[in-house]
Amino acid sequence: MKQRITYLVNDPHSNAVDPSTIQVSKNDIQIPRINAAKEHRLTFSVSELPQELWNALKQCHEFRIRWAKSTPYFSSSPLASRVPAGFHAFFTPRKGSSAELLCPMIKKVFGDELKCESPKDTFVSLPILSERFSMSPAMQYYQLLPSLQNFVTYIQQKLCGGSDPACSSQAAALLSVDYLDIDYDVISHAVIVNAYWWNNRAANSDGSWEETIRLRDTETIEVGILNTETPDEPEELKLGGFLTVVGQDSKPKATLFSFPSRHHAIPTNQLTYSATFLQPTGLHPTLKLDLHGDAAPPTEGCALHAYATLPSHLFVDKYQFQDPLFLASLNISSLRTLAGATDLEAPDWVVRQWGSAALFELAGSPSSVSIPLHLRYLPPSQNTSGIVNASVPWPVVFWACPAEEGSKMSNNPFDRVNLGYDGLFGPKTMFYHVDPPGGLGIKTEMRSVMEPARGLVETLSVPVLDLDKGRAWGVEVGTAVAVVLGMGWVLWGLVRGWGGGRGREVEGVKEGKKDE
Repeated sequence: MKQRITYLVNDPHSNAVDPSTIQVSKNDIQIPRINAAKEHRLTFSVSELPQELWNALKQCHEFRIRWAKSTPYFSSSPLASRVPAGFHAFFTPRKGSSAELLCPMIKKVFGDELKCESPKDTFVSLPILSERFSMSPAMQYYQLLPSLQNFVTYIQQKLCGGSDPACSSQAAALLSVDYLDIDYDVISHAVIVNAYWWNNRAANSDGSWEETIRLRDTETIEVGILNTETPDEPEELKLGGFLTVVGQDSKPKATLFSFPSRHHAIPTNQLTYSATFLQPTGLHPTLKLDLHGDAAPPTEGCALHAYATLPSHLFVDKYQFQDPLFLASLNISSLRTLAGATDLEAPDWVVRQWGSAALFELAGSPSSVSIPLHLRYLPPSQNTSGIVNASVPWPVVFWACPAEEGSKMSNNPFDRVNLGYDGLFGPKTMFYHVDPPGGLGIKTEMRSVMEPARGLVETLSVPVLDLDKGRAWGVEVGTAVAVVLGMGWVLWGLVRGWGGGRGREVEGVKEGKKDE
């Protein structure tokens, strides 16, 4: 197993790290107390995996997971990209394989509550508009998943074996992770796990890190403590600091390097966004996006976008977005892509796909945007008083901008791809991500006080049939009575009409005889 641990120092001017405080020995490295974001990257060979995982992965040409938590966090360059809160899976089957083991594996590792029956029925096909990303995964799955508890338990039982406290403790740290990536493909023949924390508030109240990283047999561990520097080119990021290979280096080595980056963060003191449903919601709710701050584009040629993943109980009517006047009233330029369950009439219980994904291009630099959605009829329930909750994650918002010719994004050691929306753009596209308000709340020129930060998921109260308290029985009886009365009325009308017709026929015969 290989590990790469990177600390990205927050505000290096006030939190500068003295390399003499980094203690390095043959078997470990001691990290002094630092305020930083952290990325932990682990690379496993397939021989290190449980057999049941390998059996499922063998059916995949590539398989990728992107998970993001549903509470706010700050992103740090170069780890600026985002996906909507929840569990995302991207998948391409091997030729001739139906990958029937994939969904059972997903449910066993991440939880039985996931609505994954088979890739053919549950996943949706990804629209690929860019030739550069023609090798991106072919299919996508999504579902809200608030916690990684099942995943952590699986690791502790299957990988740690219950007899390795250090392994179990490291797995438990994933419960506080802000996002998690897992990647496998047949070319690398390895599984890469990336975990990101924007602070360590789960362990320290000030969010700082202070830990000892120990080297084990057959492992390689590289540790970096890096600061962001002023780049030479707009599309680049520059990092400086110290790198240490545990077991090889006797002290940290200074480093300074730059690279073109696909993803950039817009500072939260310049611009953030929030989402909420307009009230009252009804069966046709409108999701409103508000941008707080200066929504000016980062460079020329940029377009603002919102990417939404909608669970099956909500959908977008694509025909609404063909009217230019209607789009203008929403501050939306176009619905660029829509993939997944788009049947306008189907109730939720007959929709087998997980839902749909929509990419909207927003008009100009708006202060607010409205996205009209529609609720499907939900199945009856018990003990709900006729009301159930239906949730949807906030869309992610970003500027898509053309990059300079010759930029090689693949040279970025922190590059992050296969996010669901990046394959919908050209190869030289740069993304400037707008963060939701972080854990400290919103504070902009328009808001002089800090407002409490909200979660990144909106919840609707939806009326459904309640099977308790005799309501369902009453509805069934009422329906049966209405059907019987309706049929009786129709039959009575037919009999009366038939009788009237016979009477007129007899009278016509009598009149004919009189005329003779």
